[in-house]
Amino acid sequence: MKPAVFRSTLAVSAIAIALAGCLQDGGAISPSHAAGASPAPAVAPAAAPAPAASRYGLPDFSALVEQVGPAVVNISVTQKVGRGGATSGEDPFAGDPFYDFLRRFGVPVPGMPGNGGGRMPEQIQQGVGSGFIVSPDGYVLTNAHVVDGASEVTVKLTDKRDFKAKVVGVDKRTDVALLKIDAAGLPFVRTGDAERTKVGEWVVAMGSPFGFENTVTAGIISAKARRLPDENYVPFIQTDVAINPGNSGGPLFNLAGEVIGINSQIYSRSGGFMGISFAIPIDVAMKVKDQLQKYGKVSRGRLGVAIQGLDAELAQNFGLDKPVGALVASVENGSPAEKAGLAPGDVVLGVNGQKVDNSADLPRIIGEQKPGSVVRLSIWRDRKARDINVTLGEQAGEKLAATGGAERKGESASGKLGLTGRALTAQEAARLGVPGGVVVEGLGGPAAKAGLQPGDVIIGVNNQPITGIEQFRKLLDAAGNRFALLIQRGGSRIFLPVRIG
Repeated sequence: MKPAVFRSTLAVSAIAIALAGCLQDGGAISPSHAAGASPAPAVAPAAAPAPAASRYGLPDFSALVEQVGPAVVNISVTQKVGRGGATSGEDPFAGDPFYDFLRRFGVPVPGMPGNGGGRMPEQIQQGVGSGFIVSPDGYVLTNAHVVDGASEVTVKLTDKRDFKAKVVGVDKRTDVALLKIDAAGLPFVRTGDAERTKVGEWVVAMGSPFGFENTVTAGIISAKARRLPDENYVPFIQTDVAINPGNSGGPLFNLAGEVIGINSQIYSRSGGFMGISFAIPIDVAMKVKDQLQKYGKVSRGRLGVAIQGLDAELAQNFGLDKPVGALVASVENGSPAEKAGLAPGDVVLGVNGQKVDNSADLPRIIGEQKPGSVVRLSIWRDRKARDINVTLGEQAGEKLAATGGAERKGESASGKLGLTGRALTAQEAARLGVPGGVVVEGLGGPAAKAGLQPGDVIIGVNNQPITGIEQFRKLLDAAGNRFALLIQRGGSRIFLPVRIG
């Protein structure tokens, strides 16, 4: 869950809820089973017919749903957890007040660590979400929180076929994940222009709320460019479309049958739909998708400043006609901003000619720039406008995908090795004198047995240097079940032999 307390709702304890679904098995939700049916012929995206007006003056969405429905998928995830929801490898009794009480007084209880019973056995938890196919060769977009921590991901099509999915990559900052299924000739969606949408226009959502597949709901766009607390990279589309747990990752369509957003969060007191939902604009999602598909991670530019918004009084104090831009509150030592001469009290009004209307725009605009690129900042300093050029750094990368179906060819690196980690930033790679690498953050399976440790940096596979996440995966695939990893550990480098299976 992501808290999202608005100014006018502090007293009602409303929360913005990430709609991963994470529904326990039971009720009407049944598990998926793999099927080996022959692939369906490709269905190219085509313009959906305009909804016909009913005799009551409301639109009829049936033709639109028939056109775009086959490209919407149900996503089932499996997570291995311990008692009380602890993930595999954690102490399942951690935080249990009853356990703490008994341990304090030395009372032995079977199953507790140190009392002969060992840890509680792993439990399997099932969750559901939604997604949609963006290319006929099996790439699927969904939310990052839908597949977060999953050990297995299954994608089910409307024709009842299901496939084990590989997690190509996730970007938690925008809550976007890219999956890949081994299929061809699939129906896929057309993407629209979220910028051209208007408040008040009709939109349609499709997905699997509470596991009920192929559910359609409709409503209007309530607001655009909505900012949520702790969300610096997504100008959400707000709608009144009925969205509930399980809808996460599903598409939001306009009346032309084009995807304009990915349903991601709701604003609720109860945990269910209460009239406000939020979607990630499709242009934001597709930029993330392109980087995940090409590199396995998202690289973002870094400026190195802390900023705040301006109100009318602050703007007047700085000599601005109106409260626009991002006020620089502090500058990090050694950051790209400091090297370029940016200083506290500067107001950033634009980046490469693109206006910064409010402070929330700046992180998104800078984040969309390529690390190492030179950007022109339009700033306001000493009651005058001026331009400065900044060579951007790189933000810390996202973690490697944690799933991938360990028996399938083309699996994720972490699925094969049993590790999670992140790519080295350009600055970290330069300090080590290597083209790239993977910082180990979590361990299990073959990686742990081989002696890898958290904090190790994997810089080579069978003496082949690592340049990026996707190339790392390719080296692992080519290496087979036996290979050696070149590790940077502290000030030394060592080879560790790894055997899979």
